[in-house]
Amino acid sequence: MNKVKNIIFDLGAVIININPELTAKAMKNLGFNDFEKSYSLFKQTDIFDKLEKGLINADYLRNELRKQVKSEIADQSFDKAWGKMLLDFPKERINLLKELGKKYNIYLLSNTNAIHYKQYIQAFIDQYGFEFNSLFVKAYYSFQMGMRKPDVNIFEFALSDSKLLPGETLFIDDLKVNIESAKSTGLQTMLVDIAIGDDIVNLLDGF
Repeated sequence: MNKVKNIIFDLGAVIININPELTAKAMKNLGFNDFEKSYSLFKQTDIFDKLEKGLINADYLRNELRKQVKSEIADQSFDKAWGKMLLDFPKERINLLKELGKKYNIYLLSNTNAIHYKQYIQAFIDQYGFEFNSLFVKAYYSFQMGMRKPDVNIFEFALSDSKLLPGETLFIDDLKVNIESAKSTGLQTMLVDIAIGDDIVNLLDGF
């Protein structure tokens, strides 16, 4: 690995713990008895892709999902179920980011949507008492950018916008498809393989 001056982190499963199955269960409790089928259908029709690119808003998603059930579901109830997958920000990881921020320029690049963003930003403040985004030189969120990983353009934009040299920059993500796309831009990469228990606390030990 070449000399690293900058580190770009993914968010879900890398910094914040997530469990998508909890959202599926919560949605079923609201009446979405076949939520997995609906989720697959919406993936095929690019609704989630558009949501994470900010091309559709939260109301559009809620209304499309409401078509799958006969009863009316309040926005608050929907959002609560939708956010069940978001768990905690482990203290060890946050302490690591603080320490790394003293030696490297650290950034965030996350595929996310407006509903989840509002929830985990507030959850972090509740847990730690300060703004999550303050940990980074800059945080890039797909729904604010109109693009998402693994599209190469999102990496190119972040590098250009923050004036980073890819050869001096390490990108960390838990999805191989995002890692491969990042590599194509010249970024150094590190895969966090959740299946084998990887954690940035251990992977970045000694940085």
